[in-house]
Amino acid sequence: MTTRFWTASFRVATICLLSLVCSVAAQDSSKTPMPNNKDVLMTGHAIGTFDVKVVPQAADDQSKPAAIARMSIDKQFHGGLEGTSRVEMLTANTDVKGSAVYVAIEQFTGTLAGRKGTFLLHHTGIMTRGAPQLTVSVVPDSGTGQFVGLTGEMNITIADGKHSYDFAYTLPKTH
Repeated sequence: MTTRFWTASFRVATICLLSLVCSVAAQDSSKTPMPNNKDVLMTGHAIGTFDVKVVPQAADDQSKPAAIARMSIDKQFHGGLEGTSRVEMLTANTDVKGSAVYVAIEQFTGTLAGRKGTFLLHHTGIMTRGAPQLTVSVVPDSGTGQFVGLTGEMNITIADGKHSYDFAYTLPKTH
């Protein structure tokens, strides 16, 4: 077969694939309301504190030492965010002192900037020999009620046993 044939075939396949991708994207976007260029976005910072109640969960295999631990956490938010959240967390320590990891999914229910609804947060925390790195992000398209279209990042600070947050967010103004 000639190079010209393969080049033409590749072009046709690429066009078909792009058409399929665009078609699927158009169908998916019609299911979830997304802010468009006409929507004006509102950005802000919500700061405050939260109370934490941690409930350790049983290990899956009681006969082995727990390399991975599970916890359920209930939070009560005060300040810019008013409401409650439920967190499911997995943690693990290593043999090196000060090195560990956690991942969590959190569902917040309450108010922000005068709006009501729910949204999900995804946590990833890594500690490398005592140096912490934490990312807490709004799960894309997880906002319900008046939080549809919410995006954001949360910083968490723990000082003297007290928890505080700084939540940088963006919301569509018209909802």
